[in-house]
Amino acid sequence: MSTKVLFVCLGNICRSPTAHGVFEKLVADAGLQNDIYIDSAGTGDWHIGRAPDERTQHAASKRGYDLSNLRARQVSSADFSEFDYVLAMDKNNLKDLRGMAGDKSDCHVSLFLDFAESSWKREVPDPYYGGEDGFETVLDLVEDGARGLLATIRSASVK
Repeated sequence: MSTKVLFVCLGNICRSPTAHGVFEKLVADAGLQNDIYIDSAGTGDWHIGRAPDERTQHAASKRGYDLSNLRARQVSSADFSEFDYVLAMDKNNLKDLRGMAGDKSDCHVSLFLDFAESSWKREVPDPYYGGEDGFETVLDLVEDGARGLLATIRSASVK
């Protein structure tokens, strides 16, 4: 059985590709890369086809994550039938996703940080207009959420 996870932010150049890259490495390190499919997308269409923001890539590479092969895309209605988890970085993204999913979706649509193990925050802040520390904060939160998400997926597959 394969589990499919989609991370979603606004433009798909900062937060969701960070979550994509972090979770991809975590899954690979656990030897589950053939069992869990990962993608990322944005609710907006401004950056389609673009690589993640250079600041995002730089911060991620300092922690051993390679985001260079990722390209931005926009969420589509098909994603709600294709993916098991569609995870939003913030409440605005979640609202947009729930509006797109409608009542027909069987996938789990929620905030990504609902899976965080230690953070009390529930939204990953957009670092785009801030300084370098914002990208580090995103990584801290995403790493926490990714660990919790993997634990949740693993426990669900045992049942």
